[in-house]
Amino acid sequence: MNKIELIKKAYEIAKEQYAAIGVNTDAAILKMKDVNISLHCWQTDDVAGFETADGELSGGIQATGNYPGKSTTIEQMRADLEKVLSLLPGKQRLNLHAIYGDFKGEKVDRDEIEVKHFQSWIDWCNKQEIGMDFNATCFSHDRAANGYTLSSKNEKNRKFWVEHVKRCRAISAEIGKQLESPCVHNIWIPDGSKDTPVDRNGYRALLKKSLNETLETKYPKEHMKDAVESKLFGIGLESMTVGSHDFYLGYAIKNDILICLDNGHFHPTEQVGDKISSVLHFIDEVLLHVTRPVRWDSDHVVTLNEDVQLIASEVMRNNFLDRVNIGLDFFDASINRIGAYVVGTRAAQKAFLIAALEPTKELIQLEEAGKYFERLAMLEELKTKPFGAVWNYYCLQEGVPVGEDYIGKIQQYENDVLNKR
Repeated sequence: MNKIELIKKAYEIAKEQYAAIGVNTDAAILKMKDVNISLHCWQTDDVAGFETADGELSGGIQATGNYPGKSTTIEQMRADLEKVLSLLPGKQRLNLHAIYGDFKGEKVDRDEIEVKHFQSWIDWCNKQEIGMDFNATCFSHDRAANGYTLSSKNEKNRKFWVEHVKRCRAISAEIGKQLESPCVHNIWIPDGSKDTPVDRNGYRALLKKSLNETLETKYPKEHMKDAVESKLFGIGLESMTVGSHDFYLGYAIKNDILICLDNGHFHPTEQVGDKISSVLHFIDEVLLHVTRPVRWDSDHVVTLNEDVQLIASEVMRNNFLDRVNIGLDFFDASINRIGAYVVGTRAAQKAFLIAALEPTKELIQLEEAGKYFERLAMLEELKTKPFGAVWNYYCLQEGVPVGEDYIGKIQQYENDVLNKR
């Protein structure tokens, strides 16, 4: 029996086992068509970007490691992304930061960027038949050197960043219009204080003022969606973050925009999965940044752990897929960057498929009947159901490497492409 026959046979056995507990595996696989993950471009080059500056990181961001083969040009980045897309089941998206414009060697400051600097990216996404999301880049710049951007008390600097975000929103709207898929524009700023500040309120008043100014122009929601992203702290910003979760959640609710929940941006004991059903009672949509923090917001490659599984389960249990925008956010420079992408994205996809294979209705019935032992027992038994057979069959259907077969594909790409850079 060849490998394809084994995969199909294993799937048929798994299908019967899941059917015995009321789960239709074919329907679960079909649901995965709606799980579109936005791939963060900055994993390919350690968040360096394509501005003419040296690409040195600031704002509490660190990409650790120096594995050979990182992309240094747009052509290399697109080649890497195409390789990644070829190894993933389903249809993904691209998530681009403003520093990745096609500037063609020209010095273009961030308050001067235009659609033309990103048109080649739009064309590339169109060719790949994928959507695209966008981010203002409010870090790694001279005007962010003192730790403040949209909340800066230096009015010239504050206005600079307001103009940058305005231009990013306009670019996002054009991206969504051309690709006929709403572009999520996310605002994250590193603003904060290393030591204990006195005027927390003053900085937050300025941030609110700046956000109001950036959002003055309204764009159709079928073209772009606005999101704001909080953070607990950053390196060099340990004592106060201006854009805290409380601040942005209130702002998002009041202004009818998205809140971005990054599971690395909270206290280690907080679970983003628990927040999803809370915030969606008050706002229409959320943006997720799925990552893996190790002791802090360290942006490790996503793995199939309990935190990621809870996020996926909460989305699938409540049929929230049409209200949740899924993105990844990690940058590991210590391993093969293509491998990091594929491992991390597949891990997130596995979490959503596992969630789709849950007999949610039956579990809720047990819960409502007070049968908590039975609920716990079923949740434990689900952990050893033959999910792997369903995942392999899903990959086979999508025409991408099954199981560990992608490892050899990435090793070959490293030998043929990455090692020659």
